[in-house]
Amino acid sequence: MGIAVTLLAFVALVMLKFYMSRSYTNQAVLRLPPGPWELPLIGSLHHLLLSRFRDLPHRAMREMSKTYGPLMLIRLGTVPKLVVSSADAAKEILKIHDLSFCNRPINPTADIMSSGGQNIVHCPYNERWRELRKICMLELLNQRRVQQFRSVREDEVARLMRTISNECSSGQPINLSNKINCLVSDIIVRTAIGERSKHRDEFLRELDDVMRLGTGFSLVDLYPSSRLVRWLSTSTRDIERCRRNIDHIIENIIHERATKSTVERDDDLLSVLLRLQKDNATQFTLTNEIITAVILDIFGAGSDTASVTDTKYWDAAEEFQPERFNNTNIDFKGNNLEYIPFGAGRRICPGMTFGCASMELALASLLYHFDWDLPDDVNTDEFDMTEAFAALFRQQAVQRQGKGGSRFRTCTGCNENGLVRCPNCSPPDI
Repeated sequence: MGIAVTLLAFVALVMLKFYMSRSYTNQAVLRLPPGPWELPLIGSLHHLLLSRFRDLPHRAMREMSKTYGPLMLIRLGTVPKLVVSSADAAKEILKIHDLSFCNRPINPTADIMSSGGQNIVHCPYNERWRELRKICMLELLNQRRVQQFRSVREDEVARLMRTISNECSSGQPINLSNKINCLVSDIIVRTAIGERSKHRDEFLRELDDVMRLGTGFSLVDLYPSSRLVRWLSTSTRDIERCRRNIDHIIENIIHERATKSTVERDDDLLSVLLRLQKDNATQFTLTNEIITAVILDIFGAGSDTASVTDTKYWDAAEEFQPERFNNTNIDFKGNNLEYIPFGAGRRICPGMTFGCASMELALASLLYHFDWDLPDDVNTDEFDMTEAFAALFRQQAVQRQGKGGSRFRTCTGCNENGLVRCPNCSPPDI
């Protein structure tokens, strides 16, 4: 027993000496940003785990940034991370020196999801990325294409209105978070692979799984060079399985469309990509693997996102005050770094127009058709607005009671889908 303890202590001392000497060498050679003190093997993880915000890593990092500044270096396991927590620092990285920061690091999880960086999000900043970006801006997500898919958005929003109306009639509270997530997923899947595809439900299930597995912390991503961790981890194998299933579904859809005798129109984004592939319209070979990676990008971009709020730039930053935008020139299109829900710089989200069109129609319809209130047994003091850590940093499930029910505004002039169209009851066109 004594020999085992001695050996363990010796190994620990050797590792500590190696870690300290490496850290000293790195600090001597590089002028690194400040950051919290680190421990061998785990780096800065203990600061997150011991924080009063341990369940909300973004808040724990913000607390640390108050001590170490708007540019803070932390190490999660063996991976260094630069935490940027102010608009001025973000401007330096995303605007002034954006060319130096254009490349994206790829962890093992992202490597699987992107087929080795073949998608838009993780592709290195080179000619291929510029070509993929051009495809997105000119072929997939331009204004004309967004308008083309208007009927899909209207149909899915109408479906949501009917669902809420039926649930209101039973007097049950509405979980808006889940319903909005389902709305976004359905719009994107129908836009990506078409509404008539028999693989639609299977495709959506696999996408949900891969997005769930691909977000958050993974042990493999903290120790990417460790073969032992990779061997022990199940998350990597689960993501690989989901990715293989998605590849198989896309291959089946492509095969079905290739056997059709009719001319394929640009009815969905997959059709557009297949047309470009067939016409050799790109400077590189647009393989099925790249097509699948781009489709995954589009779905991932429609998933939950978050932006940082800072009391330096916003009064009552943690409060929901949409009226704060009434008398300001600040927009969300990447020009004002204190508010960047779509990102900024060269890598700004190309799907901004598509996302805005979907959410504006959904929000206008929800506000027009229903009167909203808290459930009868809940008051504002008891309402849970606690953040929950997930793909985004969001409030926990929002329960609202729609007082629509029989008062769901409709009339004989509306179409059969229930989406109002007549002048008497339709909201302004979005």
